[in-house]
Amino acid sequence: MKKHSIVKKFFALTAAAALTLSLGACSNDNVRITQKSQTDSGESHAVESAAQPEDKTYKVAIIKQMDHASLDEIAKAVGDELDQLAEDNGVTIRYEVTSGQGDPTILKQLADQAIADGVDAIVPIATTAAQVAATSAEDTKTPVVCAAVSYPEDANLTGIDYVTGTSDALNAPFIIDMMLAQNPGLSKVGLLYSLSEDNSATPIADAKAHLDEKGIPYTVQTANSNDEVIAAVSALIADGVDAVFTPTDNIIMSAELAIYEDLIQAGVPHYTGADSFVRNGAFTACGVNYTELGTRTADLAFQAITQGVASVGDFSMMEGGIITVNTETAAAMNIDYSMFGNMGTVVEVQTTEN
Repeated sequence: MKKHSIVKKFFALTAAAALTLSLGACSNDNVRITQKSQTDSGESHAVESAAQPEDKTYKVAIIKQMDHASLDEIAKAVGDELDQLAEDNGVTIRYEVTSGQGDPTILKQLADQAIADGVDAIVPIATTAAQVAATSAEDTKTPVVCAAVSYPEDANLTGIDYVTGTSDALNAPFIIDMMLAQNPGLSKVGLLYSLSEDNSATPIADAKAHLDEKGIPYTVQTANSNDEVIAAVSALIADGVDAVFTPTDNIIMSAELAIYEDLIQAGVPHYTGADSFVRNGAFTACGVNYTELGTRTADLAFQAITQGVASVGDFSMMEGGIITVNTETAAAMNIDYSMFGNMGTVVEVQTTEN
């Protein structure tokens, strides 16, 4: 597979983005950062600060695979850290945040336009966005610094001299153990994921193997659209599962708001791989801190731009162990989750519906 690259000089909003564009910027007395973006309402915004004439300018394209809470959190963290790096190093970093809306064709347009605009680096967020960006950057060898690629080797993103980034690999057996700790009488587990998400294959296989070791039956449902996810959840409920597991699957995450109430009413807790699910109504998740992941990705991107991708090395594995619990969902199902305090750092949230 092939990968995308890191920034060369920032590009103003491209014509290829007839898509949703968003951005963030900050400024200081030594840095001039001008960023333009288009919001959902089509408005254009710019943030500027005074810059010295000799100021070095870099351009970065931040491309989200789609819009949802986790990827939005990562994109914001990347932008915030690029702002800080610009201030700390007395340079200008211009960046734009765009969304592929879950469409590979749109992702390709965004990545190709970034290359045409001569960016110094591309920061694709999530596996499919990373794969597309790597392909677009094959000829130019523009640095591609990926964010939240769960299994970069499985995605054929390792061993490419212009590609690096961060991984949010999931410990699926640990999440199954969380189910057992909360419900020792667990008799059947539902596995819910999308076949179009490469990053779901490994954790689902790991979950199956762990459940087999424990002698716990499981039933599988896959879905590739919002309506299919809703139908899949109905099938799992009808099958009498005691809990449902979903890894860091962007398709299922995008549909969480449409399914969490049905799961609550059925008394079936949803265990997931990212806190974005939980903020949208799922019971719990165990994974990485996505703000930290975004910050780390921005650091790697700046290093790749200024020192070369070789100085960065292969993908950085982010440490997990953050257990996020939706207290509203837990209360609605009368679930005691106090035992999770012995298994990791527990963060309590409520449903935010965004």
